[in-house]
Amino acid sequence: MLFRLKRFNPYLALPLLVALLGCQSEWRKSREQLTTLRVHIEVNGSDTNRVRTVSVFRQQPFPLKIEKIPFVNEGDLSEAKIVPAVGGFSIRVQFGRQGTWLLEQYTALNRGRHLAIFSQFPDKQGDPINSGRWLAAPVITQVVKDGIITFTPDASRQEAEQIILGLNNVARKLNNTPK
Repeated sequence: MLFRLKRFNPYLALPLLVALLGCQSEWRKSREQLTTLRVHIEVNGSDTNRVRTVSVFRQQPFPLKIEKIPFVNEGDLSEAKIVPAVGGFSIRVQFGRQGTWLLEQYTALNRGRHLAIFSQFPDKQGDPINSGRWLAAPVITQVVKDGIITFTPDASRQEAEQIILGLNNVARKLNNTPK
């Protein structure tokens, strides 16, 4: 019995190799993308060492006095996702045990005030993290006991997807993802 090896055409294999390597580098790039998320609380004080005024929203900005130091950040996050909302979409972030506890404490003490949510994320081309943006300022209407904040961001759908991807990468790197 004779076996004959078929000839291998390197010219046809080259595009296949480029496609596989290109897909892998895009996948790797998306796994390395990181995003920050900082949640600050609105305050009434004027102590310049603790308080700063920020402008929230780009279309119709309004000033908001907040504590300079966030009470929860991306290190407390366990999962982020985009959820459907009336007229568009919202971002839903879920915090781990410590973030849930802090969120419950701050929302119990500050009903009627705003949460100021800030994020730094790569731009559409995947360039390094930009200077950041104030995404939302939802009003605290009730105590948040489950560690979940859902808000409509001042961002396009594509930017929201970039934010979610980066936040979930951070949670994965810190082993904060839900079991």
